[in-house]
Amino acid sequence: MVNIKVAVQMFTLRKESEKDFKGVLKEVADIGFQGVEFAGYGGLEAEELKDLLDELGLKAASSHISLSSLEKDLENVLETQKIIGSKHIVCPHLSPERRKDEDYEQLVSILNKAGRRAAEEGITLSYHNHDFELEEMADGRTPLEYILSETNPEWVKAEFDIYWLTKAGESPLEWLDQYKGRTPLVHLKDMTTDDEQFFAELGTGGVDVEGVLKKGEENQVEWWVVEQDQSKQSPLKSIRESLHYLQDQKVISI
Repeated sequence: MVNIKVAVQMFTLRKESEKDFKGVLKEVADIGFQGVEFAGYGGLEAEELKDLLDELGLKAASSHISLSSLEKDLENVLETQKIIGSKHIVCPHLSPERRKDEDYEQLVSILNKAGRRAAEEGITLSYHNHDFELEEMADGRTPLEYILSETNPEWVKAEFDIYWLTKAGESPLEWLDQYKGRTPLVHLKDMTTDDEQFFAELGTGGVDVEGVLKKGEENQVEWWVVEQDQSKQSPLKSIRESLHYLQDQKVISI
């Protein structure tokens, strides 16, 4: 696993980034992260962002791209990735009005089309889960099973979020085993063990983070992505603690 790099999902630092996007990227680099997964670019043009990343010694691990942008603005999305050096794009979320069975059928078509085009440019498209994709559909499958079984595995990958899998009562290890070789990106999150099941710093909760880390090499994971949707302390302090946990595990290279 020594070649697996560690990034932070910038959604974690969204409030701080609104005030000082460049300054937050510098703090991320100073903490010791190797890359970032973008959820927007802070109003910077692609060339300016690339120069900033180079200056800070950071890599663009991937970019979360809205479904509407995958549908309507894919060429510009791909061009931006090429400029900033990102090899991955991710469909991060579905709005509630697009979660009916027939919507998932349409989603499969969109993902296959976008994934095929992205692959032509050397970029992978992944789907990021929450817990609603683990609810049962009319045919007995879950939406996540349906998406991954109906899309072409060469064009559409998975970015498993181990917090949401655990919260839905699923085993992240079993999902990683089932889709081995199809998970270039994994969202690392922990969850408190009380009834609140709140987002937690890595190693402080009940998610089997250590077990997931051990599967990185066999699953051909390229990036571990640290994300904490909400924090009860400073998000910058939270990601620092999570990175320290990963360093203590000595299973990744920082």
